[in-house]
Amino acid sequence: MVTDLRAPAATGRVSAAVAAAGVSSFALLYAPQAVLPQLAGAYELDPGSASLTVGVATTALALAVLPLAALSEVVDRRKIIIWSVIGSAVLGLLLPLAPDYRVLLAMRALQGVAIAGFPGVAAAYLADQVGAARLPAAVGAMIAGNSVGGMLGRLGAGFTAEPLGWQGALLVVAGVSLACAVFAAATLPRSARGGHAPGPGAHEPAGGWVRRLVVPYAVGALGMGAFVAVYNAAGFRLTAPPLDLAPAVASLVFLAYATGTVSSAAAGRLVDRLGRGPALVAALVTTAAGAALTLPDRLPVMAAGFAVLTAGFFAAHAVASAWVAAEAPPRARGRAAGLYTLCYYLGSGAGGTAGTAVYGHAGWTALVALIAGWLLLALIAVLAALRRSPSRNPRATSAL
Repeated sequence: MVTDLRAPAATGRVSAAVAAAGVSSFALLYAPQAVLPQLAGAYELDPGSASLTVGVATTALALAVLPLAALSEVVDRRKIIIWSVIGSAVLGLLLPLAPDYRVLLAMRALQGVAIAGFPGVAAAYLADQVGAARLPAAVGAMIAGNSVGGMLGRLGAGFTAEPLGWQGALLVVAGVSLACAVFAAATLPRSARGGHAPGPGAHEPAGGWVRRLVVPYAVGALGMGAFVAVYNAAGFRLTAPPLDLAPAVASLVFLAYATGTVSSAAAGRLVDRLGRGPALVAALVTTAAGAALTLPDRLPVMAAGFAVLTAGFFAAHAVASAWVAAEAPPRARGRAAGLYTLCYYLGSGAGGTAGTAVYGHAGWTALVALIAGWLLLALIAVLAALRRSPSRNPRATSAL
């Protein structure tokens, strides 16, 4: 018998399990970002080449996510999530054994494929489990777990890189991730999908729902590209003149992820109050304002900038992700969430690598100008959607 996951206690259980899976997945995915300067030194790489350690994993994730999302339409989504988090953690334990940089990149690509099963399926799994009324809060909890994982992975690697080397630092993160993965596997409830009748739009051609979801897909790609580009380059800037911070101190920049944890968890309330379109506008403007605050070479102002940027980005991601899960036809939720994740991680891989290369050749100001352009494009897409739907209730969670 499947538990009624629409009850608050059961919803809390599934949210906690998915949050733990998010911690595991995103700690593994982004831990190398904290040790990019050490990797560059070890392998004699420029910043753009070193950032491929992050870029190949996110690009592989993006390419794998659609096949896994399609698989989730016929295979239990819980099983896909469990295999994803356990498999990626085991690969994380093997990663420090890579004998050279090419093997390291190949292993990171495999790890990206393994990780893909979680972000590509999780939002659709939550939509099946908790129902529409509790979905924004559940997705916010999931993304809060993602942000905690990103922060812990980067901080753990950054703080242990000096005494243990980059290999030891990644091993520590993989061990913590495996513990979170085991908790998630033991806690995730069985699927609640069985036996429901097709909902509205269940047989709608893919072209119809894809067109309706272009805006959140654009927000995911452009916002994630901007976000990863800033954090890829952050370690290089903070450890170089005039700041000259030690790697462990520089890794404290990832404490800004705490603001993303708060903002993503609060995103559901923001949508209830403003509607999806206005909430996305506010989040994107906040992200751009944070990027501008990172321009001066003054640590307090830069720290505030990273905190504001991170809060804005994770709020935008939570709103866009919940939008996709809520608006996709029930029988296409896996594919719709997979396509969002594809756009999101293509933005991460391409935008993160391109932005880091721009920083390496032209400096931080050029990087901020580049990502401001990407965020402006996302903002224009949201505003255009609002203008096309002026009669919709702006406070409804289904706005736009």
